[in-house]
Order: sequence, then C-alpha cells, then structure tokens
Amino acid sequence: MEETFVPFEGIKNDLKGRLMCYKQDWTGGFKAGFRILAPTTYIFFASAIPVISFGEQLERNTDGVLTAVQTLASTAICGFIHSVVGGQPLLILGVAEPTVIMYTFMFNFAKARPELGRDLFLAWSGWVCVWTALMLFVMAICGACSIINRFTRVAGELFGLLIAMLFMQQAIKGLVDEFRIPERENQKLMEFLPSWRFANGMFALVLSFGLLLTGLRSRKARSWRYGTGWLRSLIADYGVPLMVLVWTGVSYIPSGDVPKGIPRRLLSPNPWSPGAYGNWTVAKEMLDVPVVYIIGAFIPASMIAVLYYFDHSVASQLAQQKEFNLRKPSSYHYDLLLLGFLTLMCGLLGVPPSNGVIPQSPMHTKSLATLKYQLLRNRLVATARKSIKTNASLGQLYNNMQEAYHHMQTPLVYQQPQGLKELKESTIQATTFTGNLNAPVDETLFDIEKEIDDLLPVEVKEQRVSNFLQSTMVGGCVAAMPILKMIPTSVLWGYFAFMAIESLPGNQFWERILLLFTAPSRRFKVLEDYHATFVETVPFKTIAMFTIFQTVYLLICFGLTWIPIAGVMFPLMIMFLIPVRQYILLDSSKELIFRTWTQQSMKKLQLYPSISQWKRRLDRQLRIQETQRFLMRLLHEAEESLDTRVVLRSRVRVRLLSIIGVCLKCLVHEWVNSGLVR
Repeated sequence: MEETFVPFEGIKNDLKGRLMCYKQDWTGGFKAGFRILAPTTYIFFASAIPVISFGEQLERNTDGVLTAVQTLASTAICGFIHSVVGGQPLLILGVAEPTVIMYTFMFNFAKARPELGRDLFLAWSGWVCVWTALMLFVMAICGACSIINRFTRVAGELFGLLIAMLFMQQAIKGLVDEFRIPERENQKLMEFLPSWRFANGMFALVLSFGLLLTGLRSRKARSWRYGTGWLRSLIADYGVPLMVLVWTGVSYIPSGDVPKGIPRRLLSPNPWSPGAYGNWTVAKEMLDVPVVYIIGAFIPASMIAVLYYFDHSVASQLAQQKEFNLRKPSSYHYDLLLLGFLTLMCGLLGVPPSNGVIPQSPMHTKSLATLKYQLLRNRLVATARKSIKTNASLGQLYNNMQEAYHHMQTPLVYQQPQGLKELKESTIQATTFTGNLNAPVDETLFDIEKEIDDLLPVEVKEQRVSNFLQSTMVGGCVAAMPILKMIPTSVLWGYFAFMAIESLPGNQFWERILLLFTAPSRRFKVLEDYHATFVETVPFKTIAMFTIFQTVYLLICFGLTWIPIAGVMFPLMIMFLIPVRQYILLDSSKELIFRTWTQQSMKKLQLYPSISQWKRRLDRQLRIQETQRFLMRLLHEAEESLDTRVVLRSRVRVRLLSIIGVCLKCLVHEWVNSGLVR
C-alpha cells in the first residue's frame, strides 16, 4: 500500500485497484465449484458462534434490550454488504467483544440518567454511531490507514496472540460459570441445587473438551492412515461443524430424572417474539434525546472510532500477510470508509455495529489457502501422471506442469502470475541422475506426490463467494433461532478454545515461545520441519531476549483488559509500538552503532598512526574480503546444487554446510598467513 495523506487519494487508489479484479473475485469463487463450501462452512461457524455468545452476554448486560438476534443481524447485514461492495473480500466482519463492553457501559450510563433511561438507550447509542461514522469518514479521507505500513510483524503477531488469549479467557470464564447460578434466575429451582450445579459443570467440561479435542483432531484428518482419501478430506473440511452437531446430540443423552436445565443451553428470544423487533425503528426516537447527550455522545464515539480503526485495519493486515502471497491489491482506506457507512446504518437500525474481527479474518485466508492448494495439487498430479504415461521427458514434464499451473491462475491485467520457480531447479537437478534432459522419466525418478507437495507455493483463492455465502448463512441463523437454542453453552466454550488454538499456527511469536521451552538437545528437530529463516540466521540468545520482551509487553496488554471500561482501549498500547520503534529505538540504535564504529575506528587508528601503514592495512583487508566473497559465492552455488528434497535431509544438510564453511574459513586463514593474500 502506497503511503499517502492527500485527501481522497488513498480511497481513489483502492477503488482503482479493486475494480480491476472485481469480476475475477466472483468468477474465481464460482470456478471452485462445491469445494468453496468447505472454507465457507468453516468460517461460518467461526463467525456465528462467537456472535451468538456475545449476543447472550449483551442480553444479560442490557436487560434484554439487545440479544443474539441483533448481533446476528448486524453481522449478517454488514458482512453481506462488505462481501458485495467491500474492498478486501478476505476480511470478515462481525460484532466483537470490545463492542459488547462499550455497549454495556453505555447502557449502564443511560439507565442511570432519568433523561435517557432504558427507553432512549438505543436512540442515544444511535447518536454515538453517528459521531463514530463521522470520525471514520475523516480518517479514511485523510489517509490515516497509511500508518498501517508502520505496523510491523512484531505488533501484528502480538495483537493476534492477545486475541487468542482473550478467546481462551472467555472459554475458561464460561466453563467456570457453568458451576455457578446465572444472574436473574430463580435460585430455588432444582437445577441450581449444589449437587446439580456440580453435575452441570462436570458435564460441561466433558462437552467442551470433547469438542475441542475432536475438532483439533479432525483438522488433521488428511494425514490419517485410516479411511479412504475422500473420507479423510470430508472430515478435514467439515469435521468441526460436524463435531458441533455430534456433541450437541451427546448433550441430550441424559434424561429421566435430570432437571430440564442441565446442561444449560442458549437463551435468546425468537425474532418474531414480541419486543424482539422494536429496535428496528429506533431512528424516529433519536430526536427525543436531549441535546446535551447528543453532544456528549462524542466521548464514547471517539473511543469506538479509535478502536474500530485499529481493529479493522489490523484484521485486514493479518488477513493479507506476506506469507499468503496474495496477488490482488489491498483496500485499507476504502474499507475504513465503508465501515463508517456500516456503523451509521447499524446505529439507525438499533443494532450493535460490526467491524473486522480477529482471528476469523486470518482463519478465512488460511482456509482459502488450503482450498487453493488442493485445487492446484489435484491438477498438477493429474498432469504429471498423464505426462509419465506418454513417456514424456523431464523437460516436457516440467513444461506440461508449468502450463497447467498457469491455466489454474486468474492473472490480473497488470500482474503476471509467477509459476513454480523451484520446479525448474528440481527438474534440472533430477537430470543429473539420467544425464539427459530429454530422457523418459518415471515415478522412480520423479516422485509425483512428494515433489508436488514440496514445490507448491502458498497461494490463496482470492474471491468473494465464501464471504458472501457465510454472511447469508449467518443471516439464516436469525430465522433458525429455535434450532440454535438447542446448542449447549458448554459447546460454545469449547469452540472458543478451538478458535484460540487454531489461530496459533503460523504466528512466529508463538513459535519462538515454543522454541524457548525446547530442550537444547532437541532444537535440531525444528530445522527438520518447516520453519522461519530466523531460526538458522539469528543467534538463540537474541531470539530469547526479543521473545521475552515481546512476552512481557503481551502480559501488560492482557492486564489492561482486566481494567473496567478502559480495558477496551488496549489496542492503544500496541499502537504505541509504532512511535517507540520509529523515534526511540531507531534513534538510540543509530547512536549506539555510530558510537561503536567510532570507538573501533579510533582503536585501529591508534594501532596504525602512520597513514601509509593504515592504507596498506586497509588494502590487505579489502583483498581478504574480496576473496571471502568469492568463496562464499562458491559456497552458495554449492548449496544450490544440493538436491535437498532427494539426497539430503535438513539436519544432514545443515551439518554439511557448516563443515564446508569451517573449511573455507581455514583456507582463507592459511592464504593470509602464507602471503598469498597481501
């Protein structure tokens, strides 16, 4: 994204970039066929279940003014509009927990004021949304999203892990509450007796942990040794939604003398029940709010605007990480402008507004990356086997696979697709065994399954269909509220824990935390698996110090979330990392580097006071550096010539390269001592 603070410039660039690929956003999704239903169903449950839980929380905190019907309606309407006219279709919108906290605070404030009361709460919150929308308009027009370029991986991963901790906290808190008596309930009911409360809590643990363990296990079904391929794929794609249904069915096993309220289930009015739809006409009551409270609504609106600006932009950024290799342009400015319109619309309708959510947005991208991988893999495997059956050579095999790969892409007008870069290198390396690029090839030389699994790049099926369908399904949940009320609350807590754990893979911050607790004798195992480059290039002491600093900062941010009301502003602590890194750490590091360089230079000048001696010393060092660069270039070429996928495993490769490096250093040292390098 180009950094610009010229009014309307960022919005114009976003619209120009996204309009060029708008048609492909739809055609690409439809070309996927029924396979698009797998990521759609996956993200639908990840979006709907937390929103239902937040709706139940709002119903308790607002005396029934807002319920799960309103949170589901807001999520469905905003998601539907964003999927059609939004900029980044990978971004998932929904009612988030900070919104629930802010609305709880506003309800308590309005309830304590006779001029507002419970009746004018939604009308006053409508004015809050009006002020929030105006501030979002100003930020989008002035290019405030350009600051997102300065939001580095450190802050993004810290925020992602913090959200995972909050989801896990919600799951634990919900399970603890299963042992307690809910608020506003008749404590004399049989299910609230101590023995039955204990039974309800223990059964809730069984249901929640059952969903968590089976859900995590089903996501890895493709690597199972049991069952046919299509069955494993079916379980991997639809296993988590299926487990929600299975454990909901298990909750109905207890019968007989068990009280009706065990286990506890969702509580929400039906959308057609009296009073459930009264808030849809709140716009006509907004003029009844006193002027002083209309002006005062600017205060909570400013907090919500900052919160939405941060959450929406970071959710979009995490859904577009560099690791996903997205082809299509971003749309931060335009999406923030659209969020302002959606917030205004929600305020006028009397429902809590929706914004970009984490971890649903990056989970959506990951699920689409899995879909793109499956589509590419199936096509390339079929092409390779067809080529081998026709006795094609390695060169022909490469050309056929490259052509099939290009055929699967939807290139933009201004961007050409990049094929399998490593495939050509692998083909050339494989010819060393045959000695002829045109010799026929079979599966003993070219392992189709293994080679394609290793060489396929990470790509994402960028389209709008999955977001459109999941928003439509969330809207269908409003009408299906009687069915949703059959789900036990303990299943929701298990799904919260599942989402927290599911968001951890791919987060380098989490991987570094695991590395700290890995025994030194077992760290080589990290090199044998897929890992980030810093594991091989950065000293472990540096990794440990950086990870400890990041962990302490994470705990501080998590501690802020426990502070009433002010806890919703925890993103400000993460935004504070931008000026700290840019103006404090950068200046201090420059000063430290300059001071260190000056001290080392002065020491060298003191050792060589004569200018001629210094010049001779400098010339000799330059010749040594040139020799070292030449040898390192040879080492790099030798490393590239190693077919690590066929000949060597990662552990052996690392050891061999280390030995080669030591030998080269010794060789340079001998050349210098013998006078060959003067």
